[in-house]
Amino acid sequence: MSDLYDKLVDLAKKRGVYWVSYEIYGGLAGFYDFGPVGVLLKRSVIDEWLRTFVYAFDFVVEIETPIISPQVVFKASGHEEHFTDPIVVCTKCGRVYRADHLIKEATGINVEGASLESMWRIIVEKGVKCPECGGDLSKPENALLLFKTEIGPYRGQPGYLRPELAQGMFVDFKTVLNIARNKLPLGIAQVGRVARNEISPRQGLLRLREFTIMELEFFHDPSESRRDVEDYLWFVEGETLNVVTAESRERGIEEPVKLTVREAFEKGVVKNPWLAFWMGVGAKFVRSLGIPPEKTRFLEKLPQERAHYSAQTFDQEVYSSKFGWVEIAGYAYRTDYDLKRHMEYSGVDMFFFKRYERPLEVVKKRVLIDYKKLAEFLGEKYQSVLKSLQSMSQEELYEELTSKGYVLIGDVKLGREFFNLREEKTLVHGEKIIPHVVEPSFGVERLLYILLEYSYTVVEDRVVLRIPPRLAPYQVAVFPLLAGSKEEHKAMSSLARSIVKKLREKGLRVVYDEEGSIGRRYARADEIGVPYAVTVDHQSLRDNTVTIRFRDTRNQVRVEIDKLYDTILKYLEDNKMA
Repeated sequence: MSDLYDKLVDLAKKRGVYWVSYEIYGGLAGFYDFGPVGVLLKRSVIDEWLRTFVYAFDFVVEIETPIISPQVVFKASGHEEHFTDPIVVCTKCGRVYRADHLIKEATGINVEGASLESMWRIIVEKGVKCPECGGDLSKPENALLLFKTEIGPYRGQPGYLRPELAQGMFVDFKTVLNIARNKLPLGIAQVGRVARNEISPRQGLLRLREFTIMELEFFHDPSESRRDVEDYLWFVEGETLNVVTAESRERGIEEPVKLTVREAFEKGVVKNPWLAFWMGVGAKFVRSLGIPPEKTRFLEKLPQERAHYSAQTFDQEVYSSKFGWVEIAGYAYRTDYDLKRHMEYSGVDMFFFKRYERPLEVVKKRVLIDYKKLAEFLGEKYQSVLKSLQSMSQEELYEELTSKGYVLIGDVKLGREFFNLREEKTLVHGEKIIPHVVEPSFGVERLLYILLEYSYTVVEDRVVLRIPPRLAPYQVAVFPLLAGSKEEHKAMSSLARSIVKKLREKGLRVVYDEEGSIGRRYARADEIGVPYAVTVDHQSLRDNTVTIRFRDTRNQVRVEIDKLYDTILKYLEDNKMA
């Protein structure tokens, strides 16, 4: 419901979660500032993702690469050619819209990935107009979404702000592979800011021009993926994927089928076993944010909807009361596209040497050229013909000579008398392969909005953010009761502040509040999702105990101050809200 969205926006600004950037200048579409609470919530989401996707495995490492990349990186990746969205311009008021989104809003027809011509046809046939002024729209055209920049002042080298984190990890693949002792599989993870020059961002935190991504590029040997993934399926044991296949979508059916991770790849629904595995990890992660499994699904993209590098893509979606199904992550099987392209553009070897368990004896076919005889025969043509011969592989030359008895170079026919053919047995210890890549990619701001929507509850006209305790911006609130004499006020305040100091020294995030009634202080803490409130009262001065109030149940327990940190730590580990 839109009223929930409006309430969340109001609460977010009131309690320091987020608000529109540059408000004093009228605001800037697609940019948001994050306040003290919002920064901590984002960090909690990131930490949870790192715990689930990176720190849980010995084959995943994290790196950090620059926000700005030279132009050649995005030429190699294909972004300069393909990273576009279709736009239309109102011929009356000049407003610019993303064509496919506008068509869907106006007609309900999904034209994502459709040609510009078919979009224009629908605009004409359905009479789609500018939603602001009713003016006619221009023909759709593609707009590049990369933010351009110059590296260095005055005619600097052209570059772009990165629209994704992936290319930094592909460029660093060989370096990280060496650090990881040349072993596959290998996951390279990164969390960082990206920029996309979105055409008309109008959905709050869901469509931004600058935002934070959590991304993992998982490099593996495709011939070994079925065997390798078996060792790690225990991690996603019991996870169920609600999958909407491309095939069912083409039939107009969007009802998901429930599959285990194993069923997903064994039944061929997910092409790559590792892609299914990381989808299972993603399901586990999203559930840890407090999102019910029945409110999530994996939607397979249709061929025309997929990115240029992807052989198969699934969007992980969560149902939102205002926006319907919202994409929070994408899972792409990028094959060997990116490494091949960077090899082509950089000239750098991106192969992985796959060592065999036992050396294989193979027969290699060799062709030795009789240079003296060839030179005497060819005269002035010798150098050009020799160059052409040397450009042919040994196998190709051998095949030509054995099957035809000669090789033809231009108009020159060379028989077997110019060559010596041999077969040599040799031991081969391995082969060079280009690893394939599976990529899970999450948007932090989208996750933050979904987390807030699913946490927002109203209890007796009071707002409570029921954020999972481990993700809360502050784990503990500490309140002195401040009742009784001035001396008691002072003693309770002093004891409360000493508790705050000790808890902070032990690494907990603590909010201290002594303004207003205890009920109002509880309410303020509830509104930002603090799970545990510690109250120092008269009894605390007598027996060195305090009460812990649980946010969701309002139950209270009395605990010795010396045991307070260990008690709260245990509650956090158990996500306890008794």
